[in-house]
Amino acid sequence: MSLAAPGHRARPDAAAVLRRHWPLLPLAATVLFLLAPLPAGDATASGKVGPADAASLLLVLVCAVQALRGRVRALTPLGVLVLGAPAVGLAVATVTAGDPYAALPGFVRYLQVFVLVPAAVVLLVRDAREFRLAAGCFVVLALVQGAVGVVQYATHTGASYQGEDVRAVGTFGPGDVMGMATVVAYGLIVATAAALAPGLAPRVRRIAAGCALVLVLPLVLSFSRGAWIATLGAALLVMALAGIRRALTVLAALAAAGVVLVGGLGVGSEMVGERLTSITQVSSAPDQSVTDRYTMWAAAESMWRDRPAAGVGLKGFPAHRDGHASLGLSSGSDTAGAGQAYIRQPLLSPHNMYLLILSEQGLIGLVALAGGWAALLVAGLRRLASGAGARMRDCGLIATGLFVWQLTDFLYADIGGPSTVLTGVIVGLAAWWALPSPGAADPLRSPSVASRAVPGQAGARGRTSGSTGGPIGAGAAARGAVPEGSSGR
Repeated sequence: MSLAAPGHRARPDAAAVLRRHWPLLPLAATVLFLLAPLPAGDATASGKVGPADAASLLLVLVCAVQALRGRVRALTPLGVLVLGAPAVGLAVATVTAGDPYAALPGFVRYLQVFVLVPAAVVLLVRDAREFRLAAGCFVVLALVQGAVGVVQYATHTGASYQGEDVRAVGTFGPGDVMGMATVVAYGLIVATAAALAPGLAPRVRRIAAGCALVLVLPLVLSFSRGAWIATLGAALLVMALAGIRRALTVLAALAAAGVVLVGGLGVGSEMVGERLTSITQVSSAPDQSVTDRYTMWAAAESMWRDRPAAGVGLKGFPAHRDGHASLGLSSGSDTAGAGQAYIRQPLLSPHNMYLLILSEQGLIGLVALAGGWAALLVAGLRRLASGAGARMRDCGLIATGLFVWQLTDFLYADIGGPSTVLTGVIVGLAAWWALPSPGAADPLRSPSVASRAVPGQAGARGRTSGSTGGPIGAGAAARGAVPEGSSGR
């Protein structure tokens, strides 16, 4: 979809678009490479580098090269603090660990997900159009993975659930049952936000609404209580931020889709009903998975009490688990189906990101990581509420929705598996929205970038200096795009 009014300029060809946006290719690959089927086995085992992880490393490398050339967005001191502080906590938790060498893989993983990838996204995504391209990759990933999951349910080739191979897990396999649910939820939130965004074209909003409705089915068939709760919470927030009238329309459509799928067509109705009922029984009559989770939460808290400042060290939870857990903890969880034989997966984390940080990194790590996330959330919500970046409101809704989903999911899940790299992308998108670049319009450090504007757009930089188009402004003009606050939209 062109952002220019008809007749203002010729539609750019594919080569021109590629030259303008090529730094985003590794970002798109980081998301879309999760479409690649993964070998069966333990998805949580350390030391595995998947295609998406390799693409994220290329993303960081491209960002470093562009930064040396002065072709990235500038950061405010707050942005540097929020994005860089976690590295300090990670370093402390690594050097103070009982076995720093064993903690080193954890340091690298955390640095990748919570420092390097978010920083690369913030620095490389220079305007709303590029943000939308990145967000669109989430929808594509969700649609494909969701389609695979629906086929798995229909053909009984999914992961084992209640004695049947019907659980939709996409290409992630039964070793990472949350993988498909996570990426489908991401896509559903992006599509919902786009459907509600007032600034997008009606055709785009209709397509987004259709994608959101379609993605309800695979999310239901994932049988993931955590994904359902996080998606409902994030979607309701996005709807409230977008406006009550629009919210009621989309909510009614989503509710109707759920009733038709589960009630009318009977898609997994008995299993879904049992799963929904179990949500209300987590305290009165918890199943073994909930009991294990409570037990590991208590063990994480006990580890923190032993070492409150720096924790037991990165990757230290498994080694200290048995010394702090009660006898109610089982030996692991059963996984099978989707092309994999029966495997007993060990319980290597507390399934709560905040408690995992607290137990392994102590208060230092929790303040550095969770404190930064809280700052991004507050700043993002304030920017939405203030009406800043009105032309990019869809970006704000998407970033806030994804970030709230992730922070909610962290209450009963933590990092692990191939889809973990997307957490870094989401933190980066949230930071991009919450932390606009310093200056009125031009976030680029090098004036040489802006000087390479498309012929016929001379003076575009000067015209955007007073716009309210958000943190990019003249950066868009430098690439030949219409500034977000201009009448060309």
